Amino acid sequence: MSRTITRLFDDYSDAKSAVHDLEKLGVPHGDLSIIANNAHSEHGDHDVSDVNAHGDVSRGASTGAALGGVGGLLAGLGLLAIPGLGPIVAAGWLASTAAGAAIGGIGGAATGGIVGALKNAGESEDDAHVYSEGVRRGGTLLSARVEDSLAPEAEAVLNRHRGVDAGTRGATYRQSGWTRFDSDAPAYTREEIARERSTYREPTIV
Repeated sequence: MSRTITRLFDDYSDAKSAVHDLEKLGVPHGDLSIIANNAHSEHGDHDVSDVNAHGDVSRGASTGAALGGVGGLLAGLGLLAIPGLGPIVAAGWLASTAAGAAIGGIGGAATGGIVGALKNAGESEDDAHVYSEGVRRGGTLLSARVEDSLAPEAEAVLNRHRGVDAGTRGATYRQSGWTRFDSDAPAYTREEIARERSTYREPTIV
């Protein structure tokens, strides 16, 4: 039996380190997926990508190679846009599902999108909305499909790299009146994302 483990990261570098450790743990490339906000153009320009025949969202290895090193999941990172999230970089099965729904919805309402992709992966409705909102606000989402026997170690990797679960972050969002992810809402601006990230950044010890 297998299960999907998902965490939100406020810092892309933490998510990248977690990906490398999960790959070292033996989680196959095809069982990992990453979606990172790109409103600041941190990962390149905003051109929209297609989903290729292998289910990866990618315009080639150049973007991924620059961000994640040689090989593995991060070598397949591509630029795209998903309704409600704004510009993002993404790779893997979860991104392909979400982007496929968005691309299929051009000219009409996209069915499923990021929330639907997360629910299909086994997340609850509430958690899917929280994780989607987390990416909208500047975060990076990392999902891993792992065998039950490997799940404790995989969770330890995600937690060690400061991954945040939906329950914890959702409680924070709801304190300010947030209720659910809205794919029709405007994407966060660079300034809004900068303020959001500063909220969770650990203070510098002098």
